[in-house]
Amino acid sequence: MLGRMIGLLQGVAKRVKVVGAPEKYAQFEREVICDRWPGEGPLGGIITALEDAAKSAAPGDWNLIVGCDMPFLTVDWLGFLVQRGTKSKAHVVVPQSTHGPEPLCACYRTDAAGKLRVAFESGVRKVTHGLQHVTTEVLDEADWKRFDSAGRLFWNMNTAADYEEARRILEAERR
Repeated sequence: MLGRMIGLLQGVAKRVKVVGAPEKYAQFEREVICDRWPGEGPLGGIITALEDAAKSAAPGDWNLIVGCDMPFLTVDWLGFLVQRGTKSKAHVVVPQSTHGPEPLCACYRTDAAGKLRVAFESGVRKVTHGLQHVTTEVLDEADWKRFDSAGRLFWNMNTAADYEEARRILEAERR
């Protein structure tokens, strides 16, 4: 799934990097940024990515941050999301699905890192709680539904059974 996600992201991003353990992801031939807070959840990974981006980006630059467990994202949707991000004055542009905010498929301005880190250091671990510390622009169903005719754009995999189901659906779509 990570390989598929890298392929999608290459269609909409200048650089694709992975946050995690470098030895675990070396085969993907991408720069791997070591998660500064492994085991502390995705908020730490987001901050790691944004702080890494800040080394070479302007404060207002945008970063598309996506979890690799969302198998039904599309290049068209991600392109739209990036386009909306680059026009926004918010720190984060995040879609809101029927399940709530989707912060692992969102655009983050590089300068959101500081406020997110302050929240993290105060004990916040849930990404949606971290978003309460920055300005956000929410994309609702009117924005993303046209990219989701099958109703599974933001579906994510949490179990081996989810992975097998996603694989079955993707293979059927390829046929």
